[in-house]
Amino acid sequence: MTIETIGSAPRVKVAPWNNPVVRGWVLQIVVIGLVAAVLGFAVANTVGNLQRQQIASGFHYLGLEAGFEIGDSPIAYSPSDTYARAILVGLLNTVRVSLLAIIVATFLGALIGIGRLSSNWLLARLCEGYIEVFRNVPVLLWLILFYKVLTEVVPGPRQAIRLLWDSVFLSNRGLHLPAPVEDPIHAWMAGGLLIGVAAARLFRRWATARHRMTGQSFAIFRVSAAMIGGVPLAIWLSAGAPHLVSWPVLTGFNFTGGMVIQPEFTALLVGLVVYFSAFIADIVRSGILAVGKGQGEAAAALGLTRGQELRFVLLPQAMRVIVPPMSNQYLRITRSSSLAIAIGYPDLVAILNVAINQTGQAIENVALIVAAYLSVSLSISTFMNWYNKRARLTER
Repeated sequence: MTIETIGSAPRVKVAPWNNPVVRGWVLQIVVIGLVAAVLGFAVANTVGNLQRQQIASGFHYLGLEAGFEIGDSPIAYSPSDTYARAILVGLLNTVRVSLLAIIVATFLGALIGIGRLSSNWLLARLCEGYIEVFRNVPVLLWLILFYKVLTEVVPGPRQAIRLLWDSVFLSNRGLHLPAPVEDPIHAWMAGGLLIGVAAARLFRRWATARHRMTGQSFAIFRVSAAMIGGVPLAIWLSAGAPHLVSWPVLTGFNFTGGMVIQPEFTALLVGLVVYFSAFIADIVRSGILAVGKGQGEAAAALGLTRGQELRFVLLPQAMRVIVPPMSNQYLRITRSSSLAIAIGYPDLVAILNVAINQTGQAIENVALIVAAYLSVSLSISTFMNWYNKRARLTER
């Protein structure tokens, strides 16, 4: 190391290796090179093994006929459809059960977490017992237990449990419900629902800005609900209010008509909900406790009820603590949905396992599983990060 002087200010010459910026770039380049070398070796080795075993690689099989049934499909599917459509059915099943489990587990977990803080001794102990029982047993065991109850304890179709004035039936074949007969107006109603949601969002922004400028409040919730429900209702009424309904009827050894919720779907949904709602309940409880006690005392001094205190004071401030760990639970719910294969629910993993057995394309199908779960998880993470930025408190 040498010292040069320019005028009266000395300047120290540092060796390149002692420069933290240069050293950091060199280390990153070396690490990237090592990772690329390892990946290149793995790809070359895999391609060589496939060629020696005369296994054709690629995704050409996606256009071939699948040739297997799928018991629960949200879209039209038959064995003559392609593997690509079968995989789409599995992905839709995974997304459907994951989103439903996230919504229901969030709602139930929030209620239990709030109940855990109740001054009522019995309610607080019941909520505590719920949390300790469900979160300390592996989720796979809950899935198997609920599936066995629905398929072995619940009676068959001829002795089905009749619910809601003999219009809903519960049997070991599933929950049979009445369903509206498909009508072209339903698509227009779905479009009207989206229009109502957009209108309610714009109205909420206007009402919030008006409240900040004038201090005058507005019935935002009631007007928004009227917009969201009123537009589809107006479209339905304008089309003559079609109300044909298909009712489940016992025919032979099973029900026909209506719609059926398969026991595999029910067991998976209930298992995910009861397990992860216990974790969400503790997250909500800890978030509320993280708010200073003075906030609750100030709300009580203003004459707010306990419900108003939670809604307007405690929960808005607790969200900055609740949202980050809640994101982890949502990702865990999505990943745990792959356990559906243990109870026979046709999710993405189950269908791709069938595709592997039939086509032998193990690497390609596993890559599809990884890509699908990665995409869904990153989408959830992106949404929760966006919401976290909106919910956190901004310091002035």
